[in-house]
Amino acid sequence: MPSTPVLLCFEDEQENAARIAQAAGHQLVCIDRHRFPDGEIKLRLPPTLPDHAVILRTLNDPNEKLVELLLAAQTARDLGARHLTLVAPYLGYMRQDVAFQPGEAISQRIVGRFLAGLFDAMITVDPHLHRVAALQQAVPVANAVVLSAAPLLSDLIATQRPQALLLGPDEESAQWLALAASRHGFDHAVCRKVRLGDRAVEIALPDIPVSGRQVVLLDDVVSTGHTLAQATRQLLAAGAASVDVAVTHALFIDDAWSMILKAGAREVWSTDCVKHASNAVSMSAPIGEALTRIGAMTMTR
Repeated sequence: MPSTPVLLCFEDEQENAARIAQAAGHQLVCIDRHRFPDGEIKLRLPPTLPDHAVILRTLNDPNEKLVELLLAAQTARDLGARHLTLVAPYLGYMRQDVAFQPGEAISQRIVGRFLAGLFDAMITVDPHLHRVAALQQAVPVANAVVLSAAPLLSDLIATQRPQALLLGPDEESAQWLALAASRHGFDHAVCRKVRLGDRAVEIALPDIPVSGRQVVLLDDVVSTGHTLAQATRQLLAAGAASVDVAVTHALFIDDAWSMILKAGAREVWSTDCVKHASNAVSMSAPIGEALTRIGAMTMTR
């Protein structure tokens, strides 16, 4: 196996992995995966690996993928990889950062420590952090890199809706929204959201005129879609000329995508952090650049 860093991926993410490998100058190798009748999985990696190996696994539907990472990372160590980087464009299990009720598992802390025990470095995009200021607090690896899709989504919006008003669905999106807005000088504001349950929310639009405006709702992740669908209906009722949606992570549980479109959204754009038909922006270039920086740091040690 050559000394060129290797990017290991699984078959369902091979298309995205090829873009990232090309951007980083890594050799791409697909991990062979076999599922036994009882549900257990078997992985096969190349018989030898270089000092620096990267594993790509985006962690939507994370439960089985975490087992895959356990098997793949420890096998990669046995095969010669001394420095392992995880590229998890979407990082699951980040919402539960405290015990809201006595006895609750703090999954962010548990999963974060699990991943830190397997990898030396991590790259992720727009992690869904609330009360944690830095990714390294959640995943205590030596090198934790957080990228944002806000600039690239802003570039897309500038070509499609150059006079857009950008709205965030809640106060938590304010900093991320401001980053996207400042890139092209968009007007922006945030809504107020009260979550009543997993699929029930109330939205209060900001005190800013929306009549006749082309509004783009920006969010880091969409799962059930109820927040964005309700905001879309309210904006159109308030006289918005159009409403589009731009998100980093397109989870789109069940009928979330169609529900947002039925609410009146004209377009839904997402990044390729999670594979979906709405993907319109690729994060391969910034991820590739981050891998190059990590590789350079590894070489100097």
